[in-house]
Amino acid sequence: MPPWNDLQVLEPTPLPNLSDPDRSPKVAPEDLPVAQRMHPEYQAPGIRSGAWLFSPTLTAGTFYDSNVFSSESNRQSDIAGLLGVDLRGHNSSEKDALAFRLNAQQTTYLRHSGLNETDASFKGTGRFELHHDFELLTALEAAYLHEGVGTLSSPTGAVEPTPYSLFSGDVTLRRQSGRTTTAFGVRADSYDFGSPHAADGSIINQDARDGQVYTAHGRFDYAFSDKLGWFTAVEGNRRDLRGSADRPLSSDGYRALTGFDVEFTHLIKGEIAGGYMAQHFTSSAIGNIEGPAYRAMLTWSPTRRFDVHFNAEQVVTESSDTSSTGIRADALQLGFDYEFRPNVILSSAATYEKDRFFGIDRSDNVYFVDTRLKYLLNRFGTISIWHRYLLRDSSSPGVSFDKHQVGIDASARF
Repeated sequence: MPPWNDLQVLEPTPLPNLSDPDRSPKVAPEDLPVAQRMHPEYQAPGIRSGAWLFSPTLTAGTFYDSNVFSSESNRQSDIAGLLGVDLRGHNSSEKDALAFRLNAQQTTYLRHSGLNETDASFKGTGRFELHHDFELLTALEAAYLHEGVGTLSSPTGAVEPTPYSLFSGDVTLRRQSGRTTTAFGVRADSYDFGSPHAADGSIINQDARDGQVYTAHGRFDYAFSDKLGWFTAVEGNRRDLRGSADRPLSSDGYRALTGFDVEFTHLIKGEIAGGYMAQHFTSSAIGNIEGPAYRAMLTWSPTRRFDVHFNAEQVVTESSDTSSTGIRADALQLGFDYEFRPNVILSSAATYEKDRFFGIDRSDNVYFVDTRLKYLLNRFGTISIWHRYLLRDSSSPGVSFDKHQVGIDASARF
């Protein structure tokens, strides 16, 4: 919740309330976006212990995958089971606030046990008031996760998920005074990758991707009114990644954006920003990736039951040891949330992504559609049915594929 998203300065931040809080009207539940709306009769009560409120969730489900290895020629299907636990807690006072989330999920396949994976993560955040308009924001994350076979950064030819551990920390100073908000901070992320197997049983070594990413960031916001604000955000990074002897993956770069937060009544709200980005790789084979940058996150609500979302963004990342290259990804997404009833919500989003690889002759077009129907039984139970379709059309031979996933899961909330 805000203001903790200031830890990621390139993420949207809410406009300050410039009117008298005692006289300003409260936002009615039906005026919130459908995805954020929570009706009291379907809201989990949580477990209170002193000043802490805990919200545990248990999830179980199953899904069918039409192409588990994300392969162009070796298409194999399977059924998998999901079992997950999620525990959230927060403790707040007038001056300080602490929150955490502990999550674990096991995915087990019926016939292809090599695809089994267990993910676990801990995320904690803290807000400490140093002065009435000056606060310290902190974030800490420790996780053991997996990259799915066929994802953008998964090594070519892998037939099992790529495990990795992540340790991350962020410290930010934030000051809000009247119409202006400023935030400055530093962040460090440390990655340690495991090595998956190829189809012939060989190991695809991923040690080249180990390393740290250091980031310094700053953001300035000015609110012209409760409905219109202007911001400028800059993020610089140093990526100390091991790479290989002939092609290191380390780089230096930055991204700068400036734009507007807008809200036209309750119909259209969001953020539009443009700027410039550059990432300079140590390897001359990869070179430099730079040019105009952009981001848009808009929501149109023609009715109180129907929201239309449009998102667009450009990012720069690195790929696996099998191709050791830089990647510029441009993504466009159009989706909607529709509330049939207070406890029945249909959500769908279609995404197009253009991936351009630097250091090798390759470009990909990616199409992704994700649809979910969520049914809230009561305050304690939820059932969801979902379908995903992914198509990667690559100029590189043997990399293109498509797959369908269809699943159902049930959650118990306390």
